[in-house]
Amino acid sequence: MDALHPRLLVAGFEEMFRFYDTVLPELLGAVRTRGAAQGPYASWDVAGQGVLALFDRAAAAFAAEAGQGGGAMLVSRVADVDAGYELCLRHGGRPVAAPVDRPEWGPTMRTAHLRDPEGNLWELQAY
Repeated sequence: MDALHPRLLVAGFEEMFRFYDTVLPELLGAVRTRGAAQGPYASWDVAGQGVLALFDRAAAAFAAEAGQGGGAMLVSRVADVDAGYELCLRHGGRPVAAPVDRPEWGPTMRTAHLRDPEGNLWELQAY
């Protein structure tokens, strides 16, 4: 289970994909587990754990909000997206995108997006 990993929101997906697809295997022994140069998503794992994901900023369903701030977000796989989202909001998180099913990302994918108290973007996901 990928408890927490970084995802870069990128404007030049193909260039970023080629860079990381070339360097991550040699530097970290990472294996690409999803995606291709055409995007909009790709990810790499080491020993079954997510180490990096790229996501085309233009393809993000939450693109307007994602465009504010930096080009990175935290991603956590959680048991219950709705409960996790509510927990975060109760403790100072700010809503970005309420929990929603995203079958275009995977047949059982459900996500929510929020900002932590300092404005960092965080995706909660379950699949």
